[in-house]
Amino acid sequence: MITDAVIVAAGRGVRAGGGLPKQWRSVAGKVVLRHAFDALAALPEIRRIAVVVHPDEMERARSLLDQTNAVYVHGGANRDDSVRAGLEALAQYAEKPEAVLIHDGARPNLRPDVTRRVLAALEKAAAAAPAIPVSDALWRGASGTVSGVVPREALFRAQTPQGFHFDAILAAHREQTTPAADDVEVARRAGLDVMIVEGDDGNIKITRPEDFELVAPFLEKRMGMDIRTGNGFDVHRFGEGDHVWLCGVRIPYSKSLIGHSDADVGMHAITDAIYGALARGDIGQHFPPSDPQWKGAESHIFLRHACELAAEMGYRISNIDCTLICEQPKIGPHQNAMRAALADIMALDADQIGVKATTSEKLGFTGREEGIAALATATLIGDSK
Repeated sequence: MITDAVIVAAGRGVRAGGGLPKQWRSVAGKVVLRHAFDALAALPEIRRIAVVVHPDEMERARSLLDQTNAVYVHGGANRDDSVRAGLEALAQYAEKPEAVLIHDGARPNLRPDVTRRVLAALEKAAAAAPAIPVSDALWRGASGTVSGVVPREALFRAQTPQGFHFDAILAAHREQTTPAADDVEVARRAGLDVMIVEGDDGNIKITRPEDFELVAPFLEKRMGMDIRTGNGFDVHRFGEGDHVWLCGVRIPYSKSLIGHSDADVGMHAITDAIYGALARGDIGQHFPPSDPQWKGAESHIFLRHACELAAEMGYRISNIDCTLICEQPKIGPHQNAMRAALADIMALDADQIGVKATTSEKLGFTGREEGIAALATATLIGDSK
C-alpha cells in the first residue's frame, strides 16, 4: 500500500513557553519537529511527507529538514485547516497515496513499532490509531471540588500517527464544517470505523513546559546519546607589552602573554578541552609550534578547528566552562565580552559558556604575577556509533 504522511506543525504552542513555538525548540539535542520528521522518514514504508508549518516558518522548515521526500505546506487558521492543506498537497501528485499517516509535530518520541502497528491495521481497516487505556481514576470537577466520578472502562488516551485510507480521510476533511479534536473524530463523523492499536507511554505530546523534561529521557535512551567530557589546561608567562588576549578579548595591561601564537591562554585551554573530549590530542598535534605558519596566529583559528572537528565527528558542544587563574588583570569587567566573543567563534549561545576567574592566593607563579593559567571543561553530545 503506497503510504504518505502529514506532519502538522503550524501551531503557536504558547503554553509550552520558551519564546518559540514548541515544535521549534530543542530537546535531547535536536529540534522537536526534526525528531518527529526523522521518526517517519526512517521508515521505508513511507514514501513522502507533507510538513505543514506556519507561513512565516516555511524557510526555517526547509533549512531544518532539507529532505527530498519532504513537501512543505502552509498551515491554516486551525488544525483542521492545516491537516486538509497537507492532504490536498499530497492529492496533487499523479500517483496519489493509498494510505496516509497524520502525526502531530509536537510528538517527538515516535517509535517505529507504533507506526507499523497502525500501518498493519490499515491493511484491513479504513482507519486506525494508537491509544493507551486510561488507568487513572477520572473525576468531574466544579468550583474546585469533585462533582462526580467517570468510569474509566473503555476509555483511551489518543495518540498519533493516526492512519487512514487516503481518499476516505480527504473526503471527510472536505466535508468538515465544525472543529474536531483530532482526525479520528473527523473520520467518525464521516462514518468510518477506526481500529485501535497499542500506543506507547513514551509517545508524549509536548504541551506544557514540563513536558520537555518528561520526553527527554525517552529520546536520549532511544537515540543512544554519547556524552563526552574533556579537560584542557594551559599556561603562558608574562613578557613586555601593553595588552593580553583572553578568551578572544583584548584587555589593556602593562604586560603581554608570551607564546608561539597570540598566547590566548583561555582559548587554548578550551580548545584542548574539546580535543580531549573527542580523544583527538591537543593543539600542538594539530598546529605544531615548530611550524612557522602558526607563529603569532590568532587563537580563534585553533578553536574553530576543534569545533568543526566535533561537528564532523557527529558531536555538538553542550557547554563550556573556563576558569582563568591570575592576580592581574581583573577579569570580572570583561566576562560578558569574553562569553560573547567565544559564542561567536563557536556558534553557541552565550549561556552555554561560562568564564570566571580566581586567584592562587599569592602562591606559585600566578601568585607572583609571572603569568596566567587557565582550566577548561567541555561537554559534547552525540549519537552513539
